[in-house]
Amino acid sequence: MSDDLILSVVMGSRAYGLDTAGSDVDRRGVFVAPTAAFWRLDKPATHRDGPRPEEFSWEVERFCGLALDANPTVLECLWSPVVEVVTPAGQRLRDLREAFVSERALRSFAGYAEDQFRRIDPAAPRWKQAMHMIRLLISGLHLARHGEPLVRVGPHRERLLAIRRGELPWAEVDAWRAALSAELSAVMTGAPGTLPARPDRERVEEFLVGVRRENL
Repeated sequence: MSDDLILSVVMGSRAYGLDTAGSDVDRRGVFVAPTAAFWRLDKPATHRDGPRPEEFSWEVERFCGLALDANPTVLECLWSPVVEVVTPAGQRLRDLREAFVSERALRSFAGYAEDQFRRIDPAAPRWKQAMHMIRLLISGLHLARHGEPLVRVGPHRERLLAIRRGELPWAEVDAWRAALSAELSAVMTGAPGTLPARPDRERVEEFLVGVRRENL
C-alpha cells in the first residue's frame, strides 16, 4: 500500500451489496503528490493503477475536479461504506462530500445511465451492464431525495442480481428503467429540491490549498 494515500475505499459489487462468492475487491483511492513536484516541467501523475489488483487512485486535485463535475463513480467513493484507509486529510475530504453535490449531479447520474442504455442491444443484452444502469438510476433518485447517492443497494439487491443473472425479461428491465428515468426527470424539472444549484467550489478549493500546504 502506498504511503501517500489519504483515502482508500472498496467500491464495486462489495460496496453496493451486490457481491457474490467470486466477486473481486475493487479499490479506489486518493493520493497526494508532493507540492514541490508541481514546480517542475513534468507534473505528477493525475492517476495510477495498483499496486494491488483492481486498484485505481486519483491525485487529490484530479479527484476534486471530477467530483465537482459530478462524476458518479468519483462521488460514490465519498459515500463508500467500506473505508480501508483514511488519514486526517482523507477524513476532511469525506467530511466535505456534501460540497461536491449539486443539481448537476442529478443530470450526471441520469446522463451516465442513458449512455449505458444506448449501448445495450435489446436482442442480446449484457445483463451486468443493464444491472448497473438501473443501479445508477436508483442511486441518482436517492441523491435527489436525500442529498446523497445510494451506494449500498439494500432492498433492491435481489431484483438487481436477478437482472445480472438474466432472469428478468428485457421488457421488464426496460420498464423499470423508464419508470426510474421519468421519476428522476420529474424531480429535476419540478420545484426546488434538496440540492443546491452548484457545488461549493470555494470550500473544495480551501481544502485543496490546505492539503498542498501540508505537503510543501
